[in-house]
Amino acid sequence: MPIADDAVEARAQGWRTLAALHAKIEERLEKALQKEHELSVSEYTVLDALARQDGWHMRMQQLARAVVLSQSATTRLVTRLENRGLLRRYLCEDDRRGIYSEVTPAGRELLEQASPVHDAVLKEVLAEAAEQPELAPLAAVIA
Repeated sequence: MPIADDAVEARAQGWRTLAALHAKIEERLEKALQKEHELSVSEYTVLDALARQDGWHMRMQQLARAVVLSQSATTRLVTRLENRGLLRRYLCEDDRRGIYSEVTPAGRELLEQASPVHDAVLKEVLAEAAEQPELAPLAAVIA
């Protein structure tokens, strides 16, 4: 194989490895968060992203970028969390077109309860991945 083909294959293999590790992590997180806290990984990610902001709020378009979802998927997700009393939306005072999402006290409490589960599962999956030769280098970078 020419060198160019080797580089293409190395990138493709790297991508497949990353996708495999991501799928493994997401599957385990989904099961644990659903079982323990009735949260999806995406819902947890929204709460976590907002919790990392001053004031526990963020504009909707910033939130969509932070959680790597489309605007419409983020809106549906925020609506679900809002219906559960975990988030609230409000208009930006400076720009009435801007909408903020903010974590409620109930959302903060749920995030506080769910974070140890999230962290433990992530640590466990990365430790397991470290034992698999094809995933070990990537797991070491993340851990």
